[in-house]
Amino acid sequence: MKILVTGGLGLIGHNVVARLQQQGHSVVITDTRTNYGIIPQAEIDYLMSERLKKIQPGQIHAIDIAGNTIDWLFARYKFDIVIHMASFPRQKVVNANPMLGARTMMEGLLNLCEACKKHDVKKFVYISSSMVYGDFVDDVTEDYVCQPIGQYGIMKLTGENIVKDYQRRGVFDYTIIRPSAVYGPLDVEDRVVAKFMLTAMRGGVLNVNGAGETLDFTYVDDAADGIATVALSSNTANKTYNITKSHSVSLLQAAEMIVGLVGKGTINCRDKDADFPSRGALNIDAARKDFGYDPKVDVEQGFVEYHRWLTASPYWTTQLALA
Repeated sequence: MKILVTGGLGLIGHNVVARLQQQGHSVVITDTRTNYGIIPQAEIDYLMSERLKKIQPGQIHAIDIAGNTIDWLFARYKFDIVIHMASFPRQKVVNANPMLGARTMMEGLLNLCEACKKHDVKKFVYISSSMVYGDFVDDVTEDYVCQPIGQYGIMKLTGENIVKDYQRRGVFDYTIIRPSAVYGPLDVEDRVVAKFMLTAMRGGVLNVNGAGETLDFTYVDDAADGIATVALSSNTANKTYNITKSHSVSLLQAAEMIVGLVGKGTINCRDKDADFPSRGALNIDAARKDFGYDPKVDVEQGFVEYHRWLTASPYWTTQLALA
């Protein structure tokens, strides 16, 4: 198969690429390697260099998916499948620059869908988010009424509807994936598990925004396994799937586990962040049934693996020594 992975050097993306390459597929990557204006450039440069070590040398293009080079890319490679992962990655980043976020998440998506239409792509895999649900409690299935809170979730849900409309018009089959709170080695610091872990390793204060707020933390290997499998499955056409660990852990529990693991750090509980919905665990029965999705890494093991990677990382060893 000839497969395009947009955002293929991201935390999940490069792991998906590695899995597809290991199975013998021809994979093309687009990735602008952006720091979104908030991540230190030295950190991005380090993470990108390490992520590149995990994939085979190949076709990597620093193409803006909202730009006019996309048509050239599709004409050159004749893709069978597009896995669309390029996005502003979370609510905070969209809030900081909603216009640029909309350009990537909306105009970029439309640009890809039009290229798929012109060049006869058979399958489009859209990586959405659990944020489309808005407030929810445990055991939420894919047919739950979506009421997103904040522009990130709103644009992700709008993206789902755009993709479905292209399928309605006979352009391609789609599969929509809704991951949740993905973490693990080679992540940026500016996400909750990474921030908790590195703050504890510095001996600092872990600020918990809502002690009882929960997340369905998902280890990156499990998320990547699910996405790579669903992309190649013949049993996932025009369906939507939760791809998570399906186990909720409170922010306070996560902070306490990390402080206990690291052996230092203190915890400060604050009010819930009003920009973020209250979330629980997602039901993954459909993914288990349709393509054998089976996440294996619970948070206890995942936190240990992530901490082990951080302590062995030359970049983070140096950064922590300077703290």
